Amino acid sequence: MDAVAGAYQRGLEKLAASGGDLGKVRSVASVFLSRWDALVDKLLEETGSDAALALRGKTGVALARQAYQRYLARFHGEGFAALAAAGARPQSMLWASTGTKNPAYSDLMYVEPLIGQETVNTLPDATLAAFLDHGQVRAGTLGTDLDGATTQIAALAALGIDLDVLGDRLQQDGLAQFATAFGKLLELTA
Repeated sequence: MDAVAGAYQRGLEKLAASGGDLGKVRSVASVFLSRWDALVDKLLEETGSDAALALRGKTGVALARQAYQRYLARFHGEGFAALAAAGARPQSMLWASTGTKNPAYSDLMYVEPLIGQETVNTLPDATLAAFLDHGQVRAGTLGTDLDGATTQIAALAALGIDLDVLGDRLQQDGLAQFATAFGKLLELTA
């Protein structure tokens, strides 16, 4: 998240230096949540201990909460103040892959706990229908249980699960999936 936000901010700074209109720029930083849990849960199940198994299904939300805190510090802090005064908008956080993959988990696990200002949640149709049916709107849930998020990430590290390495893997896998989908789209339009 820090690299993406940094690139956005540097781009705004270059635009400002060239006299561009910062108010016309919008951006989102996408975090693919269920992909995190699917990958981390597999590793936790391979570990097999009760402590490891108790951590399943919590990584995506924990990472989103931590990313949002870094987002707030960056885009509502001193480092962005001059750009904001010149009309720049913060880069919004976008929660993607928000359909629950594991049927043992809540169908709203990437919705209800991640409600926060300046965020976008891209709900698949089934998740939207579930939310309309039995979802609860509670403002600001994204800023809650920050200690729990920190504990989750620390517990994974203690088990030897390196989230930086996994993040690189997920990014490469995601790029490959998008490239394949784009190639298929081009074939359809040719």
